[in-house]
Amino acid sequence: MTTIIIATVVVSGVGIIIGILLGIAGEKFKVEVNPKEAAVRELLPGNNCGGCGFPGCDGLAAAIAKGEMPPSACPVGGASCAEAISKVMGVENTAVTRHVAFVKCAGDCDKAKDVYEYIGPKNCKLAQNHPNGGPKGCTYGCTGYGSCKAVCSFGAIDIIDGIAVINKEKCKGCEKCVAECPRHLIEMVPYDAEHLVRCNSHDKGKDVKTYCNAGCIGCTLCAKNCEAEAITIDKNLAHIDPAKCTNCGMCKEKCPVKIIT
Repeated sequence: MTTIIIATVVVSGVGIIIGILLGIAGEKFKVEVNPKEAAVRELLPGNNCGGCGFPGCDGLAAAIAKGEMPPSACPVGGASCAEAISKVMGVENTAVTRHVAFVKCAGDCDKAKDVYEYIGPKNCKLAQNHPNGGPKGCTYGCTGYGSCKAVCSFGAIDIIDGIAVINKEKCKGCEKCVAECPRHLIEMVPYDAEHLVRCNSHDKGKDVKTYCNAGCIGCTLCAKNCEAEAITIDKNLAHIDPAKCTNCGMCKEKCPVKIIT
């Protein structure tokens, strides 16, 4: 009985000593948290999507608190989040243009031809290891296996008729889909951009027509009829600069393949 009592006292004493030492160490080595950083972190949505350039919301909150990033740095939070953070930081909130993802492809199952039957995992990156980068004749277009959809945390992407389609009302601009697409055919565009080219092919017009009825043929009619000079042709592919576009609609009217949306 005496042995048990002595053991209990020793264990209790050791526990008390360890507790005291941990308390002292905690006070000595504790990291002071900037109150503004904590307040900013509380306002961020917490998706940890990486769209801001930081691994997570904690890193962005620290950068904003230090003045290294603006209050509007979170693409997911939007205008309301930026306004709230601006008040915490005591700075003026600068308006930012909302950007959403846009898929540069209109080659759905009816318009784009397959050159063989694909048997393998329904994954865009894995399909790239197969001949032609997948079954579609166009090596630039959407393979439609949904790798972008799988990484979207906001349910903004659907696979419809063999191509990815973005719901811009749901898109938060995190850019995960941009990084995931192995063919680099998703780009960020202003939310209110009305005229965009739904094609990513750099092949010549004759070759484009052999495998897709909805591909840019590089005819330059859109560029020639754009008074705002918002359209450039690079390697047989038209591209519209939303910053210059006046939304006159002339390019859409003149496009013979009707791929300007």
